[in-house]
Amino acid sequence: MIHPRPQLQQAIERALARSRVVALIGPRQCGKTTLARQFVSPDSLNYFDLEDPISLARLDQPMTALQRLTGLVVIDEIQRRSDLFPILRVLCDRTPLPARFLILGSASPELLCQSSETLAGRLEIIRMAGFSLAEVGAEMQMQHWVRGGFPLSYLALSEADSLAWRKNFVQTFLERDLPQLGVNIPSSAMFRFWNMLAHYHAQVWNAAEVARALDLSESTVRRYLDLLEGAFMVRQLRPWFANLSKRQVKSPKIYFRDTGILHQMLGIREERDLWLHPKSGASWEGYVIEEVIKATDPDEVYFWATHAGAELDLLLFIAGRRVGVECKRVDAPRLTPSMRIALEDLALDHLFVFYPGERPYLLAERVTVLPLSHLAHGDQVLDGGFSS
Repeated sequence: MIHPRPQLQQAIERALARSRVVALIGPRQCGKTTLARQFVSPDSLNYFDLEDPISLARLDQPMTALQRLTGLVVIDEIQRRSDLFPILRVLCDRTPLPARFLILGSASPELLCQSSETLAGRLEIIRMAGFSLAEVGAEMQMQHWVRGGFPLSYLALSEADSLAWRKNFVQTFLERDLPQLGVNIPSSAMFRFWNMLAHYHAQVWNAAEVARALDLSESTVRRYLDLLEGAFMVRQLRPWFANLSKRQVKSPKIYFRDTGILHQMLGIREERDLWLHPKSGASWEGYVIEEVIKATDPDEVYFWATHAGAELDLLLFIAGRRVGVECKRVDAPRLTPSMRIALEDLALDHLFVFYPGERPYLLAERVTVLPLSHLAHGDQVLDGGFSS
């Protein structure tokens, strides 16, 4: 079953109308191939899957194979053939332009860097993740939170099937996907690090502490973290440094990008386990942060915290506005001293508190409590910011 993703499809259509090459970048199994096949049939001569031996054979002489094609050409898993980027630059500089290119790749810093440099001025990048809350609907929020957004995990017939898929995904990612990206790290070592990282979810990163626990150097654990971030598995949320006299936290916070993978690492199998787990609040915080970022597409994202205890879960810069976000897994959030400090010290235009309830209400001037389910309807993103 193909789950419709109209917003992403429209974003790709707009990008193809104005750019010669469009790169759809995201983690493995997030639905890139399914989406690309809505534009070009996999049976077409214009479709190349670089994990398919036949497609690889067709590209034995890439200039000869590609220069005669017209219309839209799709190249899937392009990170397997980085030598194609200079050829694409030549092909997309032709006048008139006979073909445009939609390239798909699993996220990696090297891929983004090389493609951007080689195709500067010709390339538009669209970053993709698993299903968003807006795509699955508000009524499916709990299943989405428990299973995460990877299509085969979310759409599984049972919780057991979903968990089995996620367990296999982690193993395949470590044993096959990372080596294909040029990462030569024993899968057992990376798994131990990734598993420990689950306990740092929604916490400030401490490289020295993790390095001691794993008997590794700080530079090694930082490299491991950067690799998982480059593959869209984790997010390093950077701190915002306000020009204040207060001592501010200057290390990033760590979040799993997909709560389903987080729950698999933590041994959370179903909804009941999630509500009772000590990391439930941290999981909710990460879930809210990812969904808010997907819904608002901000210009910049940060968190803010002081050593005195004041903090803000998420600071968004959207079209010149400063918008704060707090994530509360409680029945009725209340105004806290930390919220008041963040409002004034960061000069927020508005602060929104997202919770699992059903009723929005005004908490104070410039402070609104909203159910997270509101993001599923797209009615909170107006004129580049939130509506109150």
